[in-house]
Amino acid sequence: MNETEILLAREHDRESLRRALRDKKIEKIRRGAYRDRRTSTGDRYRDATERAVARIVAVGTQLRHVCVSHESAALLHGLRLWQLPQRVHVIQDYRASSASARDIARHRLTLGAHERTEVGGLAVTSLERTVADCCVSLHPLLALVIVDHALTLGLDLGVVRELVGGMRDVRGRRRALLVLELADRGAESAWETWLRYLVLRAGLPRPVTQLRVSTPHGEFRADLGWTPFRLLAEFDGRVKYVAGALGPGHDADRALFDEKRREDYLREERWGVVRVTSSDGAGPALARVLRHVPDEVRASLRPIRLLPPPPSPSSSRQNVR
Repeated sequence: MNETEILLAREHDRESLRRALRDKKIEKIRRGAYRDRRTSTGDRYRDATERAVARIVAVGTQLRHVCVSHESAALLHGLRLWQLPQRVHVIQDYRASSASARDIARHRLTLGAHERTEVGGLAVTSLERTVADCCVSLHPLLALVIVDHALTLGLDLGVVRELVGGMRDVRGRRRALLVLELADRGAESAWETWLRYLVLRAGLPRPVTQLRVSTPHGEFRADLGWTPFRLLAEFDGRVKYVAGALGPGHDADRALFDEKRREDYLREERWGVVRVTSSDGAGPALARVLRHVPDEVRASLRPIRLLPPPPSPSSSRQNVR
């Protein structure tokens, strides 16, 4: 993922850099690091992601004998994140100076050769080590988003479990192992993981992801589903109902019509369909799902205490796609 060229102040004439910065030819990424100035793509997520990657590359280039880790490594591996890292995480086997930069989170330990790899010329923790670190250190929802996606990239869960088992944080280990148990490669977005997290935390039976339902009008797929009580739950992104949002040929009106017909066909087959959007809070979204769950199932729910409430979108400064 590293295609970002960073200009280091220590390698260039400072006056030339000042002129280029004044003329808006370059922009500052962090102290002592610059890149060519970019024009906005109009996609806030993409722009923010590119800047976050540039900062990681800058730190990885400026510092010697460190390995990019945790969610910073996850970003370089191309994994989905619930929110972009606010600091660059690195692992080093030496003590940092007291003047260490505040935009860097340093973790002091020694990595084995199998726990390191290289991405775009930077030393980065392996996919398995990255996931293990994220599972132990992050909120379980944030970790689950990462693990769900990592499974589609060939993540070895056995290796991750071994790494987690060797970590010192007992409570972090317990939550991490639970996240690994709940992970599912079927999630196609961070928001789908969010919806699954809500129902699992509430104690509902584990849903089937990307459940296929056959009807006389064809086969349809839903984000989550429970066949025993014929219930489907879906995250409904608004973007597909905005004209041209998915490309010049995207017909929003047609998308809305097709979605309505699809839901009619499913209801004709006595499937309940629950939709939630990004504007729904966790409580209302879960309540909407639970209203369609049989009374006896709802009465027997045992919430998973080890899973905390999900962070709200506003408090997490999220950048979800």
